[in-house]
Amino acid sequence: MDLIGGWLLPLTWATLGTTIVVCGLRARNSVRALRLGIAAVSVLWLLGGAAANAAMLVDGTTYTGFADGSAIPFVTDTWESLVVPHHHVFIGLLIAGEALAGLLVLVPGQLREAVLLALVAFNATLVVFGWGFAIWAVPVVAGLVLLHRAERSTPRPSRRSLRDLLRNRHRLPYGDASSAPRPRSPRSRVPSP
Repeated sequence: MDLIGGWLLPLTWATLGTTIVVCGLRARNSVRALRLGIAAVSVLWLLGGAAANAAMLVDGTTYTGFADGSAIPFVTDTWESLVVPHHHVFIGLLIAGEALAGLLVLVPGQLREAVLLALVAFNATLVVFGWGFAIWAVPVVAGLVLLHRAERSTPRPSRRSLRDLLRNRHRLPYGDASSAPRPRSPRSRVPSP
């Protein structure tokens, strides 16, 4: 299977994969590292995944031989007998999934956490296609897990505090910036003539 773009695609994968791992290592203590790591995940799955596979699909790549490195005959046989003849469908689904993951990982909170876990599972299963994929999968899985851990520990406003904030938005802070209502002057209680 020939990669589109020659050496440029593996260089992109290596650069973004390294960025994910390094940012994952620093993300727990650095919001900037977390943001950069998430951006690298998004770019990797949008450009290095969805766009690259779309370009190969348009170019006529059939993905034959992709599973030749697998030690499991079932994987190799199934890939060649099922995926290769229907590669437009299966690779089309892969492209849609990669594009969706690349976009949804940008949404903070529980959605990002779920996408990061899905990407961990996706990368971990690449090893069934051959042990060479472990060179990629092991560090990237570690980086994604670290980004997930950092995302989970990022403080977010609770629903109650957000609701309180919206409920009290018309009140101005008084004195020590507490949310206590401002006392009225005695004149304001007297009706005007």
